[in-house]
Amino acid sequence: MAAYAVVVNDANEILLTWFNGGAAGFHPGWSLPGVGVEFDEDIESAAVREAHEETGYLVELGSLLAMHHFTAPFSRRTGRPFRAQRFIFDATIVGGHLGAIEEGGTIEFARWVARPDFPLHDGVAHSKEQGESLAPSFPLQPMRNP
Repeated sequence: MAAYAVVVNDANEILLTWFNGGAAGFHPGWSLPGVGVEFDEDIESAAVREAHEETGYLVELGSLLAMHHFTAPFSRRTGRPFRAQRFIFDATIVGGHLGAIEEGGTIEFARWVARPDFPLHDGVAHSKEQGESLAPSFPLQPMRNP
């Protein structure tokens, strides 16, 4: 299961994170803050925790905006059938400041993006924080066959 937070500020910008592809070598790209739900964690707590780890902001969840799931006949990891599901929540910042606090994770940084530019279609996104050019993908990483 995966949980995401959609955060929009007063300047009509959306908060995105840069996914570096991880150890499994997935395609790097922009994503909404969120993803991993721990085994004993509820969906809402996971969305709040992930948003904080990946962006530095403390958030309060609002309404559930969307749910999405998919199934596959086998997992690349286990060889068994599986179901994956993600939950996307509206969220409001209630504290903290911009800057990922997760160490050694798959998110390198977070950035505010003007909503008229969302999703990013410009071919290359420039990160002022990192000072490098990054090739964007969809703002919400597709779920992958584990």
